[in-house]
Amino acid sequence: MIFPQEGTHFERTLPGFKKNGLRQSRYQIERPSKKTGQNFTGMQKYLALAKRAVGFFRRSGGDDRGLLEKLRDKYRLVIMNDETFEEVTSLSLSPLSVYVFLSSLVVGTAILMTLLIVYTPLKRYIPGYGDFQRDGEIALLTGKVAELEDEIQAHRAYNENFRKILAGDLQDFSAEATKKKSESSTKQDTAASTAKVERIAADEELRNAVDNGTFSGANSTDATAGLNPVLSREQPLEQLFFMPPVSGEIMSPFDLQKDHLGVDVAAPKNTAVKAAADGVVISAGYTVETGYSIAIQHPNNVVTMYKHNSVLLKKAASAVKAGEAIAIIGNTGENTSGPHLHFELWYRGRAVNPNDYINFR
Repeated sequence: MIFPQEGTHFERTLPGFKKNGLRQSRYQIERPSKKTGQNFTGMQKYLALAKRAVGFFRRSGGDDRGLLEKLRDKYRLVIMNDETFEEVTSLSLSPLSVYVFLSSLVVGTAILMTLLIVYTPLKRYIPGYGDFQRDGEIALLTGKVAELEDEIQAHRAYNENFRKILAGDLQDFSAEATKKKSESSTKQDTAASTAKVERIAADEELRNAVDNGTFSGANSTDATAGLNPVLSREQPLEQLFFMPPVSGEIMSPFDLQKDHLGVDVAAPKNTAVKAAADGVVISAGYTVETGYSIAIQHPNNVVTMYKHNSVLLKKAASAVKAGEAIAIIGNTGENTSGPHLHFELWYRGRAVNPNDYINFR
C-alpha cells in the first residue's frame, strides 16, 4: 500500500479553476501521525490511493508536466501491520525505477535463457532444433556399427580357420575345395559375359590344364605366368623356398615347451613385413593379445602368421606374391616389449620352427 510520508501535504488545482484565483480550490491528503492517534479505516486508505492514481495520470491545466517528469516523482512503499497499523518497513521508489527494474529483469532473463539454449544440451529438447546435427551423428554411428559387424565377422572367420588348422581339418583348404569355390564364383560372375564369347583352342587347353592341376607355367607367356593355382600339387616342406619376412636378429626363438610357436625378429621401426611365399590372406585383423595380425594360406598346406604389426596392408581374401609388403612392423598387442615381428610357420596343422627353413639375417 502506498501512502505519502508522514506530515506531507499535496496540493493540486482542480479542473476549471484558476490558480491563485477566487475559484481556486485545493484538496489535501495527510497521513495521520502516531502522535495525534488518528487512524484511517481500510476504505479510506484505498480511496486515497485511487485518487492519487487518477491524479497522477490525469493532466490538468494547472499541471503541465510531461510523463517522464511524473515517472520521476518519489513515492514511499510502506508495509504496515493490518491490525495495529504499525509500520514494519518502507521503501522509497519512483515509477521510473520500477520500470527500469522490471525491464532489466526481463532482459536478463531472456539473455540467460539464450545462453542456456546455445551453450548447454537443453537445445536438444527444443522441437526442430539441431535435427541436422542429430541426423549426421546417427549416420556416423550407423557406419561405425556396420564396420564393427564386419570386423566381428572377420574375427569369427579367423578363429574358425585357425581352429581348423590346429585341428588338422584342412578339407576347406584343399585344392578341390578351393577349385569348387573358385568355379562357383567364376560362373556367377562371368556367366553373362562369356555366354556370347567363343573360346579358342588355346584357351580351352589352358583351362583344362588348370582344372587338372597339370599347369606349371614354365612354358607360358608373361600374360599367363600368374595363373598358377595357389594350392598346387603338394611338395615336402624342405623343397619349398621361403623369403624372410624381415631381416634382423631373433630375440625369442621357437619353443614348444613355453608355448612360443614362432620366432620374434627385431627390426627397425616402420620396416615393411613381406609375404614369405605366394598365397591368399585368410585372416587380417586386430586382437588384444597379438595386435594387428595377418595369416596367409600357401600351397602344400603351409600357413604363415605375422603378428604385432602396426598397420595391415592387405585384407582377407587378397592374393599376395612372395616378397610383397603385407604389413608394417609394430608393437601392438599385450605380449610385446618393442618393435618386432612374431612369425609363425605351420605345416599340415602343426607349428614348425621357422628358423630351420628361413634365414632371417
